[in-house]
Amino acid sequence: MTQLSYRQLLDRHRPRLDDPSEAELLLVRALGKSRAWLYAHYDDPVTHGPETERFLAWIEQRAAGQPVAYLLGEREFYGRSFQVSPAVLIPRPETELLVDLALELSLSPPCSALDIGTGSGAIALTLAAERPDWHLTATDLSEAALRIAAGNRDQLGLSKVELLRGDLFEAIGDRTFDLIVSNPPYIAEGDPHLDRGDLRFEPAMALSSGQDGLALIDRLIEEAPSHLKRGGFLLIEHGHDQAEQLRRRLAAAGFAQAQSWRDLAGIERVSGACWPG
Repeated sequence: MTQLSYRQLLDRHRPRLDDPSEAELLLVRALGKSRAWLYAHYDDPVTHGPETERFLAWIEQRAAGQPVAYLLGEREFYGRSFQVSPAVLIPRPETELLVDLALELSLSPPCSALDIGTGSGAIALTLAAERPDWHLTATDLSEAALRIAAGNRDQLGLSKVELLRGDLFEAIGDRTFDLIVSNPPYIAEGDPHLDRGDLRFEPAMALSSGQDGLALIDRLIEEAPSHLKRGGFLLIEHGHDQAEQLRRRLAAAGFAQAQSWRDLAGIERVSGACWPG
């Protein structure tokens, strides 16, 4: 039987994936090699071993819908690699807007910031890395998620970031912050998108919240004032059709300057406001 080259191996398995380019990514990661190495050895015979078996297993799992990030155990966010697992939401490019907005705020040092529902820790740890003089606290209800966040904290050398377990503000007592950020669950329960793509494999508690998707966001807006300093800011990521509702809710709760910001796709993705105190 003729031994396959790496080129032939890829050609055989690319058609099985919705995005054929993922086959190459999975192969180089399974081999522990770079793309440059693969291109230089495209026509070399495949050396069968644990690495090839790992690639074939990943192809099977990806063809069945498993997210690439979960297969590889990591995802890039804001130029840094974060460990991920099925215990946490996969960090997405649109969430970088939330980080951008937080970094653009004029906050007087020493600034304290709180990330609610931190998951992998991507938001809190990115803010800590970009603003070393800020004091970051992050909470999550999931102990498994906090283990992932702690691993990322250690990997990035950000030991000063405080990780606490609790529902929303439960773990922080009466402490107040200059900034509160959150990418909470905001998909409506029963939304058909929950049965499609990567969402099928991500933790339900990190995705959906109530019949309209706003149950947890409503709690955030209601409880945040007790934990914001005068002049502090609240920034919340939300769904593509929820911006107007968030602005109304923020204004009704006593926040000032409620507004929304669009992501690179032109979708109003983040809303926020200032707490006048």
